[in-house]
Amino acid sequence: MSHYQAVKGARDVFPDEMVQWKHIEEVVSRLAAIYGFSEIRTPVFEYTELFQRSIGASTDIVGKEMFSFQPDPGGRSITLRPEMTAGVMRAVLQKNLLAASPVQKLYYISELFRKERPQAGRQRQFSQFGAELLGASSPAAVAEVIIFMMHVFESLGLSGLRLRINTLGNSLDRKKYREALRAYLAPCYSRLDEASRERFEKNPLRILDSKNPEMQDIVAGAPKLHDYLGREAVDDFEKVLAYLSGRGIDFQIDHLLVRGLDYYSYTAFEVTSSELGAQDALGGGGRYDSLALELGSPSEVPAAGFAVGMERLLIAMQKQGLFLQQTPEGPSVFVVVQQPEHFDRAFEIADKLRRAGISTVIDLARRSMKAQLREANRMHAASALFVGGDELASGLYPLKNLVTSSQETFSLDGVIALLQRQAAVKGSL
Repeated sequence: MSHYQAVKGARDVFPDEMVQWKHIEEVVSRLAAIYGFSEIRTPVFEYTELFQRSIGASTDIVGKEMFSFQPDPGGRSITLRPEMTAGVMRAVLQKNLLAASPVQKLYYISELFRKERPQAGRQRQFSQFGAELLGASSPAAVAEVIIFMMHVFESLGLSGLRLRINTLGNSLDRKKYREALRAYLAPCYSRLDEASRERFEKNPLRILDSKNPEMQDIVAGAPKLHDYLGREAVDDFEKVLAYLSGRGIDFQIDHLLVRGLDYYSYTAFEVTSSELGAQDALGGGGRYDSLALELGSPSEVPAAGFAVGMERLLIAMQKQGLFLQQTPEGPSVFVVVQQPEHFDRAFEIADKLRRAGISTVIDLARRSMKAQLREANRMHAASALFVGGDELASGLYPLKNLVTSSQETFSLDGVIALLQRQAAVKGSL
């Protein structure tokens, strides 16, 4: 056993778990294509000011959770990305993609980094899938983003989820509300916890989202944001809700939901699961038209998106037994070498099968036939091809179905033709 361990807050994902990860990734990618989203990959690190300008200096992410470094001679700080939206917007603006097409629909499956206290479903290196719809933020566009996200959960078989949704209004609405909220909280200032005191001046709306029960008791009587919304924000929100209701998506309006990032405006939403305990958020998102301005664009870019934590999603699916019936997909054929002296010829046959597009394994440890068959079963191989002196002399090879135990003999070309047909049938299902 090595003296070295994985860094605290990071974990290895081994092959037996990868079948679960791949299943989620395949569902996300398939549905993304159906909804017209194309994949984007951005650098794992960006200049630190990108996140300071976009996420907001008052957020916990910027203040406490970023992994930042100064690697270049000029001392310009870079940061391992703590979220994806700012990087995606930066990439689109840098490439001027909106000039080529006024609406960009992009999705990602990416690794992210935050300096948090590690706990179940919350690591310092973690994964998210998400989508960003840039160039449109109409009620229909916002609803489409939410419908896409909920369609992923439905396709994965998850149940018991709760979609919480709110409107944050426009910047003027929020300015009026911030003043009213500070006036309400001022007499309670001495009772606020440290985090809420920091937020009191910078962004008091974040206090509404505190998970501290004592803070929740204080904000229970606070003025409601919806009482300060203009007609435009109310109408916009009602249209989003109508689109969701028309598609049979259940939701709960939560006037205390503000989300943790400063760039959200108008609609914000979050999906929670009772399977996750206190940290119950699976993912969420919202509309963020002003983000482009923060990144130096001469004008706003209508935008909406979401992100979902993969680790938390896996926990919820495991607790609901959604992986119990899944087994790793093994190779199509395991080449069993009957006599050691025929290994080299068997190796050539394995290579020919692979070049014909057939997933093939041969035992490089040169173990006994019994051990090879044990390994074939452990790997969930579909069939075993036996190669020995008689087979090489006759050109006919026994092919055993390891699921049904039936066995037939074929020429090597016949083996290839049969396995290719089976692969084609499987691919069409």
